[in-house]
Amino acid sequence: MTLQQAQERVDAWINSTGIRYFNELTNTAILAEEVGEVARLMARLYGEQSFKRPEQAETAREELADEMADVLFVLLCLANQTGVDLTRALEQNLQKKDERDAERHARNEKLR
Repeated sequence: MTLQQAQERVDAWINSTGIRYFNELTNTAILAEEVGEVARLMARLYGEQSFKRPEQAETAREELADEMADVLFVLLCLANQTGVDLTRALEQNLQKKDERDAERHARNEKLR
């Protein structure tokens, strides 16, 4: 699925099943909440925090994928609401990074 197809599919779902978009501010708050859920799992899977119950670790990777998909879903909603073409935005962003960081990371002693 391309980003454009994802934006279209989310829009179709919102307008059929979801009834309508939440307003942009509400979706921004939801995005922050979803990113927090990803952060919680990352801290436990890859960081120094532990799960409250050992059995939680067994399903954490599947949960992480689902939470990342939630982040993407809300981001797609916000892009649709604000008229952002994410394909174009990502292409422009990568071009900016190519130009700005062409040698920056290669010169970074900390990355060696």
